[in-house]
Amino acid sequence: APNSRAITDGYALLAELGAVDEENQLTDLGRELARLPLDPRVARMLVAARTEGCLEQMLVIAAALSVQDPRERPLAKQSAADERHAKLADERSDFLALLKLWKLQGEPGLRRICRDNFLSYPRMREWRDVHQQLRTVVEEMQWKTSSAKMDKPDGFRAVHRALLAGLLGNIGMKDETDNNYTGARGIKFWVHPGSHTKKPG
Repeated sequence: APNSRAITDGYALLAELGAVDEENQLTDLGRELARLPLDPRVARMLVAARTEGCLEQMLVIAAALSVQDPRERPLAKQSAADERHAKLADERSDFLALLKLWKLQGEPGLRRICRDNFLSYPRMREWRDVHQQLRTVVEEMQWKTSSAKMDKPDGFRAVHRALLAGLLGNIGMKDETDNNYTGARGIKFWVHPGSHTKKPG
């Protein structure tokens, strides 16, 4: 059996997501999340995306968050890999970079594209398979598919509002002096050094 700390933390996360009430009973939202074969945080993003009108984008991101990152960085070729990956980046958001990377899935010669851009072909395939599974689940649930225009500010905001619905514990205030962030319960965190949103300094 899991230890009591793990159970308490689990209920705290579900409460944060609105999946359980004060008595730790499933809410209507919680029952909806339980139907999605995902981490509850990622499932919460999908539910929010349905409301925000960006379900197409969030299915791609949810699938990406459910598999290992396909971007590879071999020790002997780190700078070359960083250079290739930078071409697939989006300085507005690492999540939007996943949408850009996803577009490669429809390109002919994916295996060669992966080899040339330091991407794992098996992980790209796994990402596509998980995406298809999630699409099947939401179709069975009769969710209306919707797509935001990512070249418009409203589309950008819709996707990120949906993301935040599942990542409430990851929101932080920036400390200008130490260039870090302070999140819930005083936890300190930093932007990943590989992020293309990281500003120099």
